[in-house]
Amino acid sequence: MSVEQRRTGSGLCAPEIGTPEIGVPDVPAPEVRASDRDRDETLVGLHTAYAEGRLTEAELDERIDLALAARTHAELDRVSVDLPRAAARPASARPASRFQMAYKSAVRRSGRWRLPERFTAMIYKGHSLLDLRSAELEGPVTTIRVLAYKSTVEVVVPPGVRVEAGGVGVSAEVHGVPAVDAPVIHIQGFAYKGTIEAKDRFSRA
Repeated sequence: MSVEQRRTGSGLCAPEIGTPEIGVPDVPAPEVRASDRDRDETLVGLHTAYAEGRLTEAELDERIDLALAARTHAELDRVSVDLPRAAARPASARPASRFQMAYKSAVRRSGRWRLPERFTAMIYKGHSLLDLRSAELEGPVTTIRVLAYKSTVEVVVPPGVRVEAGGVGVSAEVHGVPAVDAPVIHIQGFAYKGTIEAKDRFSRA
C-alpha cells in the first residue's frame, strides 16, 4: 500500500494524522478596489517625485494616465513601485477636503468650508482657484502644498492673515500689515511652466 497507514483499535486502517485533504482548490483572494482618495495620493506622490527629479516629464505623463486608469491597489502599486513612499497616516487622521485635484480642467473651491491644517492642491494642465476668504481655518498655522504642472493656481487669502510663500514659481501679493498673533498661511509650491499666486484680492479685469 502506497499510503502509510496505522491500525486503529477497531482493526480498521486510517490515513496518517496530518495528511492534507485532497481535491480542495486554492482560491486566490480578490484584489482590493482602489478609491478616488487612493488615486489622488498616488498622483501627489508622482508629482512629488517629478519635482525631486526622480521622473522625467514623459514618465510623469505616462504614469499619470496609468494611475487614473487603475482600478485596484495592485495596479496603483505598479505605477509607483520604484518610488519612495511617504509615511502612512491613519485614516482617522485624514481630514475631509484636504485635496484639490484637476486634470486638464478647471477646479474652484470657495464659500464656507473647513480648511485643514495641511492641504494639497495638484493641478495638471489646468486652472485652480482656491478661495479662502470664507473658509474656517482648523489651526493657527495652515500649510498649503501646491503642485502646478503647466497650470495656473490662484490662492485668495482672507484679510489680516500672514502669508509665507516659498518654492518654485510662487508669487505673493498681500496688502496691509497683519497682527502679531494673526493666523499664518504657509504656501509651499512647485510650478513647472505655470504660476502659483497668493493674494488677498481678485485682480481687476
